[in-house]
Amino acid sequence: MKHTQQPEALLVLQDGTVYRGLALGKIGTAGGEICFNTGMTGYQEIYTDPSYYGQVIINTTSHIGNYGVLNNAEQESSSVKIRAMVCNFFSNIHSRYTADGSLQDYFEKAGIVGIHGVDTRQLVRYIRSKGVMNCIISSEILDPAILLAELQKVPDMAGLELSSEVCTQEAYEQGNPESKLRVAVLDLGVKKSILSNFNQRGVFCKVFPAKTPYSELAAWKPNGYFIANGPGDPAAMPYAVETVKQALDTETPLFGICLGHQILSLASGISTYKMHNGHRGLNHPVKNLITGHCEVTSQNHGFAVKADEVMDTDNVELTHINLNDKTIEGIRRKDKPAFSVQYHPESSPGPHDSHYLFDQFIGMMNE
Repeated sequence: MKHTQQPEALLVLQDGTVYRGLALGKIGTAGGEICFNTGMTGYQEIYTDPSYYGQVIINTTSHIGNYGVLNNAEQESSSVKIRAMVCNFFSNIHSRYTADGSLQDYFEKAGIVGIHGVDTRQLVRYIRSKGVMNCIISSEILDPAILLAELQKVPDMAGLELSSEVCTQEAYEQGNPESKLRVAVLDLGVKKSILSNFNQRGVFCKVFPAKTPYSELAAWKPNGYFIANGPGDPAAMPYAVETVKQALDTETPLFGICLGHQILSLASGISTYKMHNGHRGLNHPVKNLITGHCEVTSQNHGFAVKADEVMDTDNVELTHINLNDKTIEGIRRKDKPAFSVQYHPESSPGPHDSHYLFDQFIGMMNE
């Protein structure tokens, strides 16, 4: 334990609400969009998920840090992507004998600021009522007025294009080059576990930077296109929408998840909007309208596609719906071999109810 006496910290919301607690991670100041994740495990996977880039995460489970971190096995990308973290109780010690170190050391090395000792149940109820907003956390500035002024410099998530900041800067390959199935992955913020799901099914992947032109993807001669998850506002990504439009014209199978789902929707003439509160956690119930089965899903998104426009679009069919709020969770094109879901079928962390979607995509490529 590095701090015998933990410094104080402040959390200031955009509307001026102030929470006081104790510092965790690096001593410093950080701001971003505040959101909450209801998962009871898998915190390292959450922190390294590129979809959380620029956000401040409230972990709603009571204890965080108690099982430490693994430097490779539980990383979803090469670095921590969240801006800061809020929790109720933060453990400086860990009990998992296979862990590579403590979460405190991990955050310090990554430069992540945080606060604990906060009533996260009350905080989440407040955000659910007021809606998503920006916030700032500091363990070096303890004057709420100064922090509120600093918070004005933090941009709103609406209108932000972030995929080009988190994606790979150079294309790379993963899997068995001798495989008969090749998938071109448009990296908008792809997670390692997604690529692992393809590789485990014998698919050879090539991962391309977000702004790669379609011609470069097509030159690799893939059997299918995968449009990955990622952060930011899909409406601020016309480059990705154009890539998907061109891919659809080739009749090559296409599969999108999360942000990729929103991009396919935009390419199909369906608008997106920012949600009052996003879906983030491991227990979101979704109904597959094709099979009638229900899935418990892992989700992480703050934008969604407009339900009325899905229903009014002739060449798009609704395939999945959220049972909590009836938002759109999946679509497929009637005229093209293309489909998408709003959630994360790789579910890392989370249940494995939705792994069948990878098999469905492979089945389309084998036809």
